[in-house]
Amino acid sequence: MSRLIVVSNRVPTQEGGAAGGLAVALHAALEQHGGMWFGWSGESSGERETDRLTIRESGNITYALVDLTRRDLDEYYSGFANRALWPLFHYRLDLTDFSRRDMAGYFRVNRFFARLLAPLVRPDDIIWVHDYHLIPLASELRQMGLRNRMGFFLHIPWPPPDVMFALPPHQTIVRALSSYDLVGFQTEFDAENFAACLIREGLGNRVGDQVFDAYGRLFVMGVFPIGIETSEFAKLAADYEKNQVVQRTARSLEGQQLVIGVDRLDYSKGLGERLEAYSRYIENNPASRGKVVYLQITPKSRSEVPEYADMQKEIAELAGRVNAAHGDLDWTPIRYINRTIKRAALAGLYRIARAALVTPLRDGMNLVAKEYIASQEPDDPGVLVLSRFAGAARELDGALLVNPYDIEDIATAIARALDMPLDERQARWKPMFDRITEFDVTLWCQSFLDALKRTRVMARAS
Repeated sequence: MSRLIVVSNRVPTQEGGAAGGLAVALHAALEQHGGMWFGWSGESSGERETDRLTIRESGNITYALVDLTRRDLDEYYSGFANRALWPLFHYRLDLTDFSRRDMAGYFRVNRFFARLLAPLVRPDDIIWVHDYHLIPLASELRQMGLRNRMGFFLHIPWPPPDVMFALPPHQTIVRALSSYDLVGFQTEFDAENFAACLIREGLGNRVGDQVFDAYGRLFVMGVFPIGIETSEFAKLAADYEKNQVVQRTARSLEGQQLVIGVDRLDYSKGLGERLEAYSRYIENNPASRGKVVYLQITPKSRSEVPEYADMQKEIAELAGRVNAAHGDLDWTPIRYINRTIKRAALAGLYRIARAALVTPLRDGMNLVAKEYIASQEPDDPGVLVLSRFAGAARELDGALLVNPYDIEDIATAIARALDMPLDERQARWKPMFDRITEFDVTLWCQSFLDALKRTRVMARAS
């Protein structure tokens, strides 16, 4: 039986993986196949590049970790990946900062990863590469002579041609993806955008339902909406009474309705628009004063990137202004938490929240939306207010869909969510819960790997 090799920018450092469902599912797949997880250790080697791999064995899994230099992190990670690709793929041309030095660093680190990984790969291994940091990896491995089956999954959106083509090396990025046997996206929209980039530039052609011919290679494109570990998360939420953080929060509400938002600090999440919308909700609904609290949990993110450091200050100041404008001696409208909350506590907080605001300006999927649905009490579920520009909107059709750029639209949805009768809340919640229970992260993982194993048969048939 062939091994599975998972490659990602970061590798979970704790045995059993990070708390997130993705790490859990990938660990389960690795344990089933036997395999390796390869990627950056999270540590810097300073100024000197090192070829030394840290190898750790845990059961059926080998972890292969490599340190990166400060230059690598500046150019590959903070630079091209997070100041060029990330904003561009989220349709933010105004924030896309292209540097040829950073681009060179991005390709150099991918070549470095390939050089260290290649000697570890056996002829029948299956390689699964994750996300925008490592788009060129298969191309580098192919140039080294590897003929293994390789799949790539993009966790973030893929933009339409007019956005993608603004990136100077867009053809190089597209060409790199053609080196994989399977390229997976979150939604049909993302897959259609990628196909349009190929066809409009004359870079490739569709030769089958899911098969493309580009740069002399046949590869398969697929759509695999990522899920969560629904049953496990629901159990975490059901045990909320055992969690002290959740109990303290519930007592502090003193009968007030809780609205919750949980987002990494990122300009793609629409945090500023959301806080403004909550302020508008209070203005439009004066009877809500003292009766509703909005809890926004926003861990810091990529503080080394200037745009993120600036945004951290702006969002904190905005929350302060809303509280100053609407608060009272015994009521703070917004509770803004700028740190990570443990997963069990989050599940419980979701469960006691009457509504969740998930309003990114653009998102590949957004698993917070699915976590909120999974955590609800079946007899008294809350309401999900969801951006129509999140990938999750393609699946969670019982949510109140909003335009995240429209402050009034979000404010109206908040009012509707908090006033929604029980029978409507139940009718909206149940189909969404059934959907995320069936299509959980384990099925997502298995579906991708099954499709990867079929790719060459599909290509030959075309």
